[in-house]
Amino acid sequence: MEQNYEVLQKLPYFNKVTLGDVLDKSGENLNYWIKKLIREGGLIVLKKGLYVARLYLLTLEKNPSLREGYLEYLANIIRYPSYISLEYVLSKYGLIPEGVFAITSVTLKSSRVYKNSLGNFIYRNIKEEMFFGFADRDFEGKRLKMATKAKALFDFLYYKKAISLNDLRINWEVFLPSDKEEFAAIVKKSDSPKMERVLRNLKW
Repeated sequence: MEQNYEVLQKLPYFNKVTLGDVLDKSGENLNYWIKKLIREGGLIVLKKGLYVARLYLLTLEKNPSLREGYLEYLANIIRYPSYISLEYVLSKYGLIPEGVFAITSVTLKSSRVYKNSLGNFIYRNIKEEMFFGFADRDFEGKRLKMATKAKALFDFLYYKKAISLNDLRINWEVFLPSDKEEFAAIVKKSDSPKMERVLRNLKW
């Protein structure tokens, strides 16, 4: 079984079915081994039924940028379909000065928060017609979806109940003319009176 388990150590994540196939276990026998591996620290729970081997995580420890990319990739996987947006992307691009300690995403599914030993993953629901404005990024040959600066700002303001632009700590100099054009196009497509007011108040 140890030889079979080595296969899992190369995977960025796997589910219970894959774990059962690799270990050649099923039913209560599989549940026993899952609990045993978790208890011994060899198996990390990402969410119910989704796991990663601790040795896989150890391969990322010496490369912070690789680990960051892995967590971003996981954000797409833990709640699918989704794309990373909101405060996390605003902070990543330098639009807000504050550090963000959770990966924030929007999803077609219901809003939810997942907490595991790797971090916090926050998801906000968005309607299907607004599920756009992201680009593919690479993680070890795999693709993850992350909002553009314009869409991340739109999503951020869209979810705010009350918006006072004077109170927002946004580094507007990071927002290029092309970003402003994209933001205006997103607002137009959204057909949201609230966001149209925001755009008018920005006076671009």
